[in-house]
Amino acid sequence: MSHASSLIAGLRSVALNVPDLAFAEKFFTDVWHLEVAHRQQGVIYLSGTGEDDHLLALHEKPGAAQIRHVSLRARHAQALSTIALAAPHHGGRLVKAVGTAPDPSGGIAVQVADADGRVFEIVHGDRLRSQPTRVADRPERLAHAVLNTRDVALTQAFMENVLDFSLSDRTRIMAFMRCNSDHHSVALGISDNDALNHIAFLMPDLESVMRGGGRMRDAGYDIHWGPGRHGPGNNAFNYFIGPFDIVIEYTAEVSQIDDNYPVGQPDNWTWPPGRVDQWGISAPPSARLKEAQRAIFFAD
Repeated sequence: MSHASSLIAGLRSVALNVPDLAFAEKFFTDVWHLEVAHRQQGVIYLSGTGEDDHLLALHEKPGAAQIRHVSLRARHAQALSTIALAAPHHGGRLVKAVGTAPDPSGGIAVQVADADGRVFEIVHGDRLRSQPTRVADRPERLAHAVLNTRDVALTQAFMENVLDFSLSDRTRIMAFMRCNSDHHSVALGISDNDALNHIAFLMPDLESVMRGGGRMRDAGYDIHWGPGRHGPGNNAFNYFIGPFDIVIEYTAEVSQIDDNYPVGQPDNWTWPPGRVDQWGISAPPSARLKEAQRAIFFAD
């Protein structure tokens, strides 16, 4: 059976390097509908309408876009030292020891990396937004991050043994990992690379996913997969390629599960020929999307 993590309360944010911070800010505020929460020299922090202080941290750096880390919120302060000690025993390493968190939301943090260099930042005691809201056509929080892996068994084992995530479903191409009642907060895309596959932003409802798709198309950003409804997680989706080949998703209605949820296997998640989602109306992911899902790697 799947279980909630005893160490991790949820996915908080993702930090990226981008070559043009001004262009990224304009896109993620004017088009994607986030807001600037904080601004520092060479860095902006972007928030949704929910309780998290920020969902994206964008750092200006020349060259190709990169992912710096995935940030998770700890259930308690002791979790940070537990994770720091566990990482080297399961093929990973300690990147930054437990200490004051470096971003404006405060708290304490630790960073660990797995054997393939995926960096996870775990934070505790960070500041939350005082008045979280639900606003039509605006992202509330991150729903999940999907990370490609060449060795899904190794990556899954690290997440289970170090972060106490558990498998909720496995398909032919993906392993869905949960830490709370969301069906998945991190998923592992089975691939021949270790790139960032995509970042999903939770919208308040299906209407907002659809209106977001139209708004993005109006701004010149095509829907590269969707609209549709996934099998594992049951969430509605629209996928886009944002600036610098960053793949982003609008999603809603993610399944809420508990520890009695039976772990699904690939044979439980098959579609009739020609289908790529439950509804059966979406075309397959575009070739351009698949290319972009291989473009963003973790920074050294």
